[in-house]
Order: sequence, then C-alpha cells, then structure tokens
Amino acid sequence: MSSRLSFDDPTYPAFPIFAFIGFVLVLIPLPWHLQAWNSGTCLFMIWTAIGCLNLFINSLIWHGNAIDWAPIWCDISTRLIVGISVAIPAASLCINRRLYKIASCQTVSLSRGHKRRAVMIDLAIGLGIPLLQMPLQFIVQGHRYDIFQDVGCYPTTVNTPPAYPLVFLWPPIICLVSAVYCILTLRAFMKRRAQFSQLISSNSSLTIHRYFRLMSLATIELVIHLPITSYGLYLCFTSKPMYPWTSWSDIHHNWYIIDSFPRVLWGHNPVQVVTLELSRWSLVFCAFLFFGFFGFAEEAQKSYRKVFLFVSRLFGFSRPPSMRKKYLLNFQNQRLCCQPLRRVLLTLLQRSKAKNHPTSPALFLSPVAALRRRRCQLLSVLTTLKSARARASWTLFLLLLLL
Repeated sequence: MSSRLSFDDPTYPAFPIFAFIGFVLVLIPLPWHLQAWNSGTCLFMIWTAIGCLNLFINSLIWHGNAIDWAPIWCDISTRLIVGISVAIPAASLCINRRLYKIASCQTVSLSRGHKRRAVMIDLAIGLGIPLLQMPLQFIVQGHRYDIFQDVGCYPTTVNTPPAYPLVFLWPPIICLVSAVYCILTLRAFMKRRAQFSQLISSNSSLTIHRYFRLMSLATIELVIHLPITSYGLYLCFTSKPMYPWTSWSDIHHNWYIIDSFPRVLWGHNPVQVVTLELSRWSLVFCAFLFFGFFGFAEEAQKSYRKVFLFVSRLFGFSRPPSMRKKYLLNFQNQRLCCQPLRRVLLTLLQRSKAKNHPTSPALFLSPVAALRRRRCQLLSVLTTLKSARARASWTLFLLLLLL
C-alpha cells in the first residue's frame, strides 16, 4: 500500500488547476496588445495559452493511467508540444528584436506600411519557425508517441545525427540569438537613456512602463528557457546512445508501436522526472509571469472596470454617479431654478427705477451687489432643499416676499 502511494501524482490536482488558470490569465491582455500591433507579445500569449490548455487536457485524461484513450488527440497534442518548444523562444526573440529596434532608432513612430512589414517578420519568426519544426521532427520520429502516466502524450525523437540540426538545436540557438538582442538593447538603452523617455513618448501605443515590462518579461523568459534548452541538449548527448542514420524505413520501422510508461517506471528515473516536470511547469510559470507584468497595468484595470460594469448592468445594478457629477448636476439644477427668479428681480428693479418707487437705498446705490447678495441668499436656501417640489414652493414663497 505504501509503495503504491509513493508513486501517486504529487502534482494533482494542483497542476491542472494552475494550467487552466494560466490559460485564462495569459489571454486577458490580448485585446489591447492586438490594438497596439504588438505581434511578438501576442504570439507569446497565444502559444503559451495553447500549451497550457494542451497540458491541462492531458493531465486530466491520463491521471492515474497510461492507456491509449485518444490516438487522434495524441497525434495533435504531440505536434503542439513540438511546435511550442520552439514557439516560446521564438516569440521572445520577436519581443527582444522589437525592443532593440526601438532602442537603437531615432523614433518609434512608424507608418502603417512599416508596421505591417514588422508584423510579417514577427509572424515569420514566431509562427513560421514552429510550423516548420512540426514536420521536420517527423523525419526523425521513431514511432507515433509515448504515453506517460499523469503527464499524457509525449513526442518521440530518435537520438540520431540528423535529429540535432532538425530538432534539438533549434531552441538553444533561438535563445542565444534572443540573448544577443537583449544585450544589444541594454547597451543601446545605456547610451541613449537621456533622450529615451522623449523617444518613447513619440509613440502613442508604447509607454516607458510598457517598454520596461516587455524588457523584463523577455529577460526573465530568456533566463528560464536558455538553461532548460541547454540542459535538454546536454541530456541528448549523454543520456542516450547515438543511433546511426541508415534510411527512412529503418527509423520508422516501429511506427505503430505506442509505448506506455506507468509512473512506477518513469518515476524511478530522476532525469526523466526532471525533464517531464520542467517541460510542464515552465509553460505554466510563463503564463503567470506574463500576467504578473501586464495583468495589473493601467489599460488592464480599465478593461476590468468595463467588464465589471457590463456584468453589473446585466444583473440590474447601475453605476452610482460620482460626487463630482452629483455636485455639477445640483449646481446646474440650481441655476436653472433661479433663472426665472433672477429675471423677475431684474424686471422689478427696472420698474422701480422708472417710477421712482421708494425702495431700499442700497438697492439703488448698488443694484448689482444687491442682486448678487439676494441670489446668494436664494442659493443657500435652495441647496438645503431635497426635493424639486419643495424647491418650487420655496421659490414662489420668496418671490412673494420680494414683491
């Protein structure tokens, strides 16, 4: 009994919960990044969300078993895993490349044609390379897939010399190129930090805070993925013997064999445990990392406020007016209410002047001051009233007193 419990999944249900939350959170900032033409950031969000959703589904289907329940889904899932292993570093490369372009040029205000060209280059890197990686890995894929209990489907790659240029070298090379861009960005920023704020302010879709958030995200992602991809390349050299490439048929002769590994088997291998768990949790960490940088920004808070007001209106709750709006509405109502009275007072004053009617000396000596004083008195009385009906009655009463 103790032996069976020792190989239960210690990450369940924590991993599927965090994977699904990461899938939702990383997509929240997507709309305003699409509006700002941040193609590299959008690719990072979309690929991370797809990876979290894929791992979430696998962790639920194969929890506690290693049975081949869904062959077609496993074919799709393994293609996604192959593509995402390159897509996240490629999206980070797009972000670092854009940051370097901004830090090294004289202005960040680009025409629509330049923006479209930049988006096409980012799509070629962040979308084209992963889509190219998926069929290239098929060349050195020994059989369809493996199934690991509590993990799910996983792609297989024969450790043969063509596998290195086709599969294994892509992630670390992309991370190294991204690291070069990151260093060049920091170097350009240190040279031009005096006019950097003015340079950023010339672009309405990019602020200094968003720039530094992008730089921090790309740097941390690089610090995470470069050691992981380098460690994976090291394991390919050391953990498995090199299988010589002879022919296509030799590599794929066991294509329809599907290997299943219960946790009691792969859990004994520390290298296998580290490899599988790092590949799973690194994606979830990237999702939470991205939301930590962009989920609490000013534009995110505005979007949350709009969503909250929309949902509250669906349930019949209306937004209460602010104190400033209340004050302005009351002041406007008071002015509208006092305008007829003011006209009446001016008419009475003119009649009294024309007929030399004996009125207050102060009124004839300073009619404007008297009118202002009486208007202030009326306003002070009217502001204490709460209902429109009471205001109207008191207005008529004061009018009769003046007459």
